[in-house]
Parts: sequence; structure tokens; C-alpha cells
Amino acid sequence: MQATVSTNSQVNRKRLTASLYLNYLVHGFGLIILAQNMVALGGAWAVPVKTVSFVISGVGIGRLISYLITGSLADLLSRKLLVNIGMFSYLIFALGMVMTHSVPVAYCLAILAGIANSALDAGTYTTLVEMNDGNGYDTILIKGFMSIGEFILPLIVASLNANNLWFGWSFIIMAALLIINIVNMATLRFPTIKKAEHVKLHQPQLRQGKAKKVLSTIILLAYGYTSMALMIWFTQWITLFTQRAFHFGNLAAHTVLSCYSIGSMAGVIALFFLLKHNANELILLVGLNLTAVCALAVILLAGQNVLVANAAAFVFGLSAASGVMQTGLTVFMNMFPQHRGMITGIFYFFGSIASFTVPLITGVLSTSSITLTFGGDIFVGIVGTLLMIALACLQKGQKRA
Repeated sequence: MQATVSTNSQVNRKRLTASLYLNYLVHGFGLIILAQNMVALGGAWAVPVKTVSFVISGVGIGRLISYLITGSLADLLSRKLLVNIGMFSYLIFALGMVMTHSVPVAYCLAILAGIANSALDAGTYTTLVEMNDGNGYDTILIKGFMSIGEFILPLIVASLNANNLWFGWSFIIMAALLIINIVNMATLRFPTIKKAEHVKLHQPQLRQGKAKKVLSTIILLAYGYTSMALMIWFTQWITLFTQRAFHFGNLAAHTVLSCYSIGSMAGVIALFFLLKHNANELILLVGLNLTAVCALAVILLAGQNVLVANAAAFVFGLSAASGVMQTGLTVFMNMFPQHRGMITGIFYFFGSIASFTVPLITGVLSTSSITLTFGGDIFVGIVGTLLMIALACLQKGQKRA
């Protein structure tokens, strides 16, 4: 049987959900705040921009070393503790970055930002799924709030630059939002998780169930990698690909990426409403991954037409970046309702491997051909689609957790 959750009043539930989402708006800041301030940080630390780029890599290291730990801690200790660890870690990162002039200290702070990311994921995804009795539609909006943060921060940085104001105000704004949320979170109670009852199975059923569960686990771990790789691959190379392969101008090439972002936001909203109305998660995962592959194929075959490229990029964002990774995680968590924190950590650990390896793989491919480099994303999409088809076949006829 599935684990049950005793929730607070509807008002507290709404406040808790809003507070969790605000953390991800701040996380959207955290994802790009170092990159947006590279020149200013280089000047403050008296180092070249390439050194600042090295510091940024610490965020990925922080994720890799912490996801497995924070996920398990969320199950062993509490969801709220992990969310608080995430908020305080990001607060130290934001304030520390504008106080330090030491590159080693900055690198440690970047690692701390990666740890903050993993702690927030471990505490937040599990809480949102448990508040909705195993339904993951609320987790889809996490991506939407991240995108809002990524949209707002460049405007803040550009405004500071235009008015010759100190770059550090962008970090201070991030810290201020965290302090407000920490105060709000202190007065909130998280759902109390009750232990699930175990259903006795006959030996043949037990063996068959274990085999399916092991295979499903392998499939979902691989999907944790492919779903992240699919998005990173596209965003890293689409601008350069359209410039070199189709000879798009700078504005036209960047517009393609903008269409992807708009599609992503539209997809988040659409997927949220579909899941809220109990659409089948596995059918959605198969359909959206297949749609993403088709959109990539259109870009490769007919993308020299600007309108076609923009439309296909929109469709790709609508499908591949709509929250399919979060939906895959929900399916995974409902397979192991007693270990949702650990599952979140493992799943995003594989996603972190993708964020580390995709630049290396595409870097090697880029020495051969820009078309081959970008086209490799279709292979990733096909693998992801096949994984979801296999999972749907395995789970066919089983009751949703």
C-alpha cells in the first residue's frame, strides 16, 4: 500500500507550496547568477574570465557529491530540515560571493550552491508529491518558477549595469528573498508521513514483481540521464548550429532559443493541467519524448527556413522541457513510496552526470561536424523514447501507486 500523508489546513498547505516555489525562483537566480556576473566577478577577484568559469564548475561538483547523501537524509531525518539546509546554503553562497576576494573560497561557495540545489530537491519534490497523495502535478511548476528566476535575473543585472550600480546588488536581492522565505518557512509545518503497510504476496508474484521493479528502476535511472542530456544538448548547441549550418544571423539564431524557452513555459502549464486532471503519466512521457524527437528531426531537415526552425524549437521546448524529467521522477518515487528522498537523490545524480558529460561528448563531436554535433541530440531523444515505451510496457496493467 502507498504511504499516506496527514496534511495541515488548506491555508497552511497553500503557504507551504508557495514557499517551496519561491525557493525555486531563487534557485533560478542561482543557476545563472555567476555566469551573468562573470566580468564583474573577475574584476573583483582580479582574475581572468576563464578563472571565473572554473569557479562556476564547482556548482556541478557540489551536485554530484551531495545528491545521494541529501536524498537519503530526507528519508532518515525530515523534508523540512533538507529544505532549510538548502535555503541557508544558498544564503551563505549569495552573501559570501560578494564578500570574498579569494578564488578558492569562491570555489567552495560554488560547491555549496550545488549542495543547496540537491538539498532543496530532496526536501521539495518529496513534499509536493506526498501532499498530493502520490500525484506529481505540483512538481511540474517547479520548473516554471526556475524559468521565471532565470528570466528576471538577467534583467536585474542589465539594469544594474545600465545605471553603473554595484553588481553585488543582484546577490543581495537573492539573499533578501531567501531571508523572507526562511522567516516564512519557520512558522510552517510539513506533512507528517505515515509508514505504509506491506501487502503479503505469494512467492511467484513476489519474484515477478521484483524483476519488474529492478528493470523499471534501471530504465528510470537511464531516463534521469537522457531527459537532462536532451535539454542541455539542445540549449548548448542550437544557436551555434543555426548560425553555422543555416547561416542565421545573430538575432535570428538567438530567437530560435527564445522560442524554445517560450515553448518550455507553455509546456509546463499544459503538463500541469493534464496531470492535475489525472492524465496517464506514462502515455504523456512516451508522447512528449516522441514529439521532441520529431521536432529535432524537423530542425535538422528543414530548419534552414527561419519560421520552421522557430516553430520546431517551440515544439521541442513544449515537449522536452515541459517537466517530463519531473514526471519521470514522480513515477519513480511512487515505485518506492518509503524512500522518496533517496530516489530523488539518485535520479538527479544521474541527471548531474549528464550535465557533466554532455559538454565533453559534444566537444569531441564538434571536431568532426556541427551537424553531427547537434544531430547527436536525436539519438539521445530516441533512447529516451524507447526507455519510456519499455517502462509503459512493464507497468501495463499495474495500478498507479
